Amino acid sequence: MHPSQVGIRRAARLVLSLLAAVLLAGCYAPVRLMPTPVSFSNGDIDPFEKIGEKLKTTDVPVFYATNRLALIEHPDPVHTIVPTDDLRMGVAHVRVGDESLDWETLHRLSTSADPDERPIVHLERLEQKAVLRSNEDVKNSPEAQAFFAMINKALAASPNSELLIYVHGSNNTVPRAAAQAAQFRHFTGRRMVVLVFMWPSAGSILRYLTDVNNAASTVEPFARMVELLGENTTASKIDVLAYSAGAQVLSPALVQLGTPRPGETRAQLQQRLRLGQIYFAAPDIDTRRFVNELTGYIDIIERVSIAANLNDSVLRFAAIVGRASRAGRPDVTELDEEQTRFLVDASRKLRFDLIRVDPNDIPNLPESSHAFWYDDPWVSGDMVAQFLLNAPPPRRGLDEQQTPGGARYWRFPADFYDRIYQLFRPRAGG
Repeated sequence: MHPSQVGIRRAARLVLSLLAAVLLAGCYAPVRLMPTPVSFSNGDIDPFEKIGEKLKTTDVPVFYATNRLALIEHPDPVHTIVPTDDLRMGVAHVRVGDESLDWETLHRLSTSADPDERPIVHLERLEQKAVLRSNEDVKNSPEAQAFFAMINKALAASPNSELLIYVHGSNNTVPRAAAQAAQFRHFTGRRMVVLVFMWPSAGSILRYLTDVNNAASTVEPFARMVELLGENTTASKIDVLAYSAGAQVLSPALVQLGTPRPGETRAQLQQRLRLGQIYFAAPDIDTRRFVNELTGYIDIIERVSIAANLNDSVLRFAAIVGRASRAGRPDVTELDEEQTRFLVDASRKLRFDLIRVDPNDIPNLPESSHAFWYDDPWVSGDMVAQFLLNAPPPRRGLDEQQTPGGARYWRFPADFYDRIYQLFRPRAGG
């Protein structure tokens, strides 16, 4: 075959693979408005009371950043599942329901346990604001400067000065990631400024190993994004919510971020990054790896939390594929003596919280639930309290327990509904 024909065929295969990746990323199950967190479900407490008329809308835009390769940049970007070291940033325009859904109906559904079918949360479009190449400084990019100025404007207009980054899990797509991030912003009463980091998941359970590889390729650009947010925004703290395999991005990135620059002290590093609440929901990461990495950053974080269901069916599958238990469904017998001792000390002396999400404690929680952070009103209510109020577990109404090995963990008590209600009651609309 002539060399030119070989080149043409290779180029054609590349284009077809990119198009397949785009099509795959566009096929996903719709995201419906999650059940109202239990703290707001009786209609007594209205988190939207003081949001202002401009925010009383079914539109819930969130900021985004991604290291996905873009097949098309403008007018609307089209992303692939190919990872890059570049950062693309902008605004994800998300809407709850269609044009027939009004604010009054959305407000009712969001402040009650209304059994009506939940509306679909969908991404209308991505508005790309900036592309920052791997070797490019923000000071040399007017577009990047303008993007961070937008975040600062949003923070200035928000009653909460913290910035929340959402890192999605595997088997995910751009529309689904944006919709889930918008859900969290919505149920914080539109008070938290949210940025979703959309790493290149293939959007298919059959390509889980592709997601594992792409998560590893995302660690560097994600860590860079966190540093850029610390350097270029006025956020008082930067919080992170990582779901499932998002832990494979976040955990090693925190280790990287936890390495001081030359001449920098740990206190100076902590002040520069301003990392606040780090929450791992059903983390899909090797338990031993997680514990080892935790030692590298726990001293620069305000609080690290794991929410774990020991019956999680998704993490049971991930453990088989990864040949090791996952931090969201841990087998502590895999830990050596030093790791076990550190975990016990971290749970009792440091700000590390293990939250047991037990179907025996929580009404109507499916036994093998993996999506409990947004599917279950008790878990989401507890999580919203943690991010909005920076409340430690006892203040949120969780009960302290102890493993036979001496590690401390937290469970949901039978009267959790009453406890979390009392926590939010004096802060309604605040």
